[in-house]
Amino acid sequence: MSTTNTGRGRRRAPNGRNPAPIPTPTPNPTPGSGTPAPRPARRKGLARLIGPRHERHLLTAAQLPALGLPVGDDGVVIGVDADRDPAVLGLFRPEPLEVAFVGGAYVVQIIALRAAAIGARVAIESGRPQLWSAMAQAAGGAQPCVTVHQVGRLGPQGPTPGSPVLVVRDCGARPPRNRLAPAAWQTTLTLLPFLDPAQARQRIGAGVGLIGVQRVSPMEAQAAATVLSLPGEDEAALPTLADELTLWSTRKSRKYVMLTPTRAELDLLGPPRRVD
Repeated sequence: MSTTNTGRGRRRAPNGRNPAPIPTPTPNPTPGSGTPAPRPARRKGLARLIGPRHERHLLTAAQLPALGLPVGDDGVVIGVDADRDPAVLGLFRPEPLEVAFVGGAYVVQIIALRAAAIGARVAIESGRPQLWSAMAQAAGGAQPCVTVHQVGRLGPQGPTPGSPVLVVRDCGARPPRNRLAPAAWQTTLTLLPFLDPAQARQRIGAGVGLIGVQRVSPMEAQAAATVLSLPGEDEAALPTLADELTLWSTRKSRKYVMLTPTRAELDLLGPPRRVD
């Protein structure tokens, strides 16, 4: 028996009776067919994810001092101060820095070793290369991060923020003029074995941003106190300082620092001393 299609979803039999309508199936959506897939019903509570609940951390006013942390300049740790806190020299800056040190080479060698340890390059200009050669070899190993040069033979170092440079000038109490031009991220540390009172203002005066003084004679202490505006108690203390002590001074502050060499530094350089 045949049937005749008379409309969408409906068939008419030859006998004129209308059978029940046949539902038109909905095709399954396929990728790229343009027919959007039905969205799942949105459930309440999933619109915003909530993480784990924790108790809030609250402190009373009396507990706030317990949060205090020693915050200082980033740089080279040279020892501890009177409160046994680390004393840090901020040697490398985006502008040139001049440092003068009146004392023995031991403290400067410690500073050079620790500067190399934090990634700086160290260039030493000295008339005593034998004094620095062992330290330079131990610091660099297979890498030439510490180099020793004759006086007047030190060329431009090309400092950068990622590779700062410490220039150590060990050229006597009356060093010749520095031939290196000042540069950002380059610090020049001039080692003075003693302070000539007649040239004190020239050596540790204007233009020098940081000055370190070990034990000196009363005459040198008087000259340093005049240039650095030190009080009388500091002038009296300078001739009596122990080998481990150094007075570090800027134009605004001053601090006594006790050197604390590590075991490796003691094995390489021996105990702290004032005289080379």
